[in-house]
Amino acid sequence: MCGVIGIAGENEVFGELYDGLATLQHRGQDAAGMMTFDGNQFHTKRGAGLVRDVILAADISELRGSIGIGHVRYPTAGSYSAEEAQPFFVNSPFGLGLVHNGNLTNTDKLRKELAREGRHLNTPSDSEILLNVFSRELRKQKMTKFSLSKLFAAAKKTVQRAAGSYAAVILVAGYGILAIRDQHGLRPLSVGRRRGKRQDELAAASENPALTALGFENLGDVQPGEAVWLSSSGKIAREQLVPKKWAPCIFEFVYLARPDATIDDISVYRARLRAGEYLAVEIKKSKIQIDVVVPVPDTSRTSALTVASALGVNYREGLIKNRYIGRTFIMSTQAKRQKSIRHKLIPLPLELRNKNVLLVDDSVVRGNTSRQIVEMVRSAGAKKVYFASASPPLRSPCVYGVDMPSKKEFIANKLSISQIAKKLKADGVFYLSLPDLIKSCEFEKTKIPHFCTACFDGKYPTKGIDAKYLAKIEKCRGCSRRKENQGKQQMTLL
Repeated sequence: MCGVIGIAGENEVFGELYDGLATLQHRGQDAAGMMTFDGNQFHTKRGAGLVRDVILAADISELRGSIGIGHVRYPTAGSYSAEEAQPFFVNSPFGLGLVHNGNLTNTDKLRKELAREGRHLNTPSDSEILLNVFSRELRKQKMTKFSLSKLFAAAKKTVQRAAGSYAAVILVAGYGILAIRDQHGLRPLSVGRRRGKRQDELAAASENPALTALGFENLGDVQPGEAVWLSSSGKIAREQLVPKKWAPCIFEFVYLARPDATIDDISVYRARLRAGEYLAVEIKKSKIQIDVVVPVPDTSRTSALTVASALGVNYREGLIKNRYIGRTFIMSTQAKRQKSIRHKLIPLPLELRNKNVLLVDDSVVRGNTSRQIVEMVRSAGAKKVYFASASPPLRSPCVYGVDMPSKKEFIANKLSISQIAKKLKADGVFYLSLPDLIKSCEFEKTKIPHFCTACFDGKYPTKGIDAKYLAKIEKCRGCSRRKENQGKQQMTLL
């Protein structure tokens, strides 16, 4: 999971790229980067850290240009080094910059093909592979001058070669921005338009709130398997490159996306409201007595509201969040998650003491964080503590850009619901069912016939995801994390 943005405007885009990336900061806190083009040359700034730590006020004079792209990174399989911060760049043809959200699943094959074609790669990043595949396909078109039809032809060949998930924004020097989405639509990508003084200004971003905040009219989503061209002259063109095979990630609606986002015409906020209603039905069946419903901030607030309403009990903010600590799910190590949770959430005893408390969270992954929260609430004086997840049990790793743990690390992998409750030290545990989660997203007359639910049921929509591939991904993640931790230890010693 990463956040991408691209803007083709009339004036300098530095400030707007910065604000757009800040709006997308929830999608990645590991690294950030920005690239602009001033008509003559590219200007790039990228590095490890939050947007505010990487892109500084002093960079305004360097990052010049009326067209640019930006990225916030959440480390995925094999991607933890600061050297892999985006955007990536190749100098021909035209000069291309790329930002990418997702994860390619045939990187070994593509890397070998690129090596045979004489392409040198500087990092293990699949994003660099994707850029070089596109660059190579564009070169094969033998353009003596820019041609939109040949650009789309190169994009089509790229989509046909690259398997997995990708919502990519590519800056083509001197001409515009190309937005591409994989044929399953696994990762979200929206486009927008804004009236300028001389021409329309165009933009693409992972989530439409980033566009709305900048005053762009939302033109909807890049369709699965589609390329959208946003020219520097304010013109927009679209091309369906390959047939759609709808399978957008349903976990975007559970946790990843902002609540005010609309993905593929589905409101994230309303999907979470409906999830809470369905979850309450499951809780009612147990006939337990609940005095107060408390959300685990922030993502679960929406579902917790409708849980409380449906149960007819009070909703209270019983856990106060320190807003200056990042999302624990996307922290790169378990040590960081465990250390941060005690600083991130503080229980409010007045709302918990001598009460039967129902905690509502968006999901339960390993269970370590959930157990700590249950213990905190019990220590604050709660009589009983129940725990409810507004999503089904997570059991399988994601291979499409969300760095979930190995299969054996999921708390729900081998344990029953009662065993999970014991592990969390809770008096009871409840999960939303997968059919109800799907119904929560489908109620808005969605055009989507199928979601990717692989993290819940192990059914991957793309080919080649077998036990051998999953074992390789887990090994890759383990090695990358060890290298990252060793590097930080060495820096500490210095």
